[in-house]
Amino acid sequence: MPNDKDNRGPAPPISNHADGVTGDLVRLMPRDLVFVMRFMGESQYRLQSHFQDFIRAELAAGGVTPQTHPMIHLFIESHAILLRDFVFSGVSLTRQFRVDEIERLTGDTTSMIRVDIWDQLKSHIETAEKQFQSQADTLPKLLSAFENPTGPAAGEDK
Repeated sequence: MPNDKDNRGPAPPISNHADGVTGDLVRLMPRDLVFVMRFMGESQYRLQSHFQDFIRAELAAGGVTPQTHPMIHLFIESHAILLRDFVFSGVSLTRQFRVDEIERLTGDTTSMIRVDIWDQLKSHIETAEKQFQSQADTLPKLLSAFENPTGPAAGEDK
C-alpha cells in the first residue's frame, strides 16, 4: 500500500519551504540566537559627530583642510560612520543575551517571543525569495561573468 510520500508528486517550489526553514531556525534559537544592544538615535549622531571632529582635527594637524581639499568632508563623514559602527558593534557583541534569558527577564512563560520571531523570520524569508524571483530576468546577464571562458586560450595552461 503506498504511503503519503508516494502521492505528493514533485517537490513544491522553494518558496513553499519557508515554514520548514523557519521551523529549523526556531529550533536552533536556544543555541544560535543572541540579543544584542543597539545604540540608536541621538547616540549614533553624538558618536559620529565626535569622530568627525576627531578626524577633522587629525587631518588638519597633517595639513589637510577643506581649503586644501574641498571634498574632504565626504572622507570625514564616511570614516566617522565606519568608526562609529566599529565602536557600537564591539560594545554590542560584548553584551549578548540568549533567548531563554530574555524570556526569563521579560516573564515570557508562553514563548510569545519565539512565536513573534517565527512570524518575522517566515515573512522575511518569503520577502527575500520574492525579491530574488523579481530579479530573475537580470540573472543571465549577471551570471555571465561566472561562465567558463571561451576561445582558444580558455583550455590552455599557462
